[in-house]
Amino acid sequence: MTGQQKHIPTGILISGRGSNMAALAKATFDSTYPAKIALVVSDRPDASGLEWAKTHGLTTQVIDHKGYVSRESFEEALTTTLEDAGVEILCNAGFMRLLTTSFVNRWHDRHLNIHPSLLPSFRGLHVHERVLKTGVCLTGCTVHYVRTEMDAGPIIAQAAVPVSPDDTSDSLAARVLKAEHKIYPLALKLVIEGRAPVIDGRVQLHDVTLPPTFLTVPQ
Repeated sequence: MTGQQKHIPTGILISGRGSNMAALAKATFDSTYPAKIALVVSDRPDASGLEWAKTHGLTTQVIDHKGYVSRESFEEALTTTLEDAGVEILCNAGFMRLLTTSFVNRWHDRHLNIHPSLLPSFRGLHVHERVLKTGVCLTGCTVHYVRTEMDAGPIIAQAAVPVSPDDTSDSLAARVLKAEHKIYPLALKLVIEGRAPVIDGRVQLHDVTLPPTFLTVPQ
């Protein structure tokens, strides 16, 4: 990534409704935003996010993981498709496939993911149910660089969401999702502009002022 103002070809990986895909795409509708969506790829042909992407003029591709005998062969097809589209940075948006070390290394520090908790707490699935069961008062979401270990890459930014006493998993998920839609476009922008480099295993943000509910790793 560079600090120059240009539109970096960005790929988005989805498996379902792709609401974070939509948030990222809407950000790119502003001509001053430094990314353009080069391709949306789904590993499932029935992902509802594909229809939204097509309706809004985005190029889409289905690479059905069920059609491949191994993760490696699936990833080879995915890599070829992304490279043919000129993708330079990759964003997971509800993409539910675990990726091999080889694929992760190919996109090292150019591959982002968003997770609906304040990592490193509550990695994995069924996050909101676990948050409520544990009784914590604060949750949120995290954008991080992808590493081979699930939900464990260097943290770029986080947004805090209070937990209400009367929350259900659905009501909490809805509020966290609103925060995700704000923080993901911001994090992608910071990465593209070279303001979120990884130094000694941690993100060191440069020249960044975040809204009050957004959190950063202490410098």
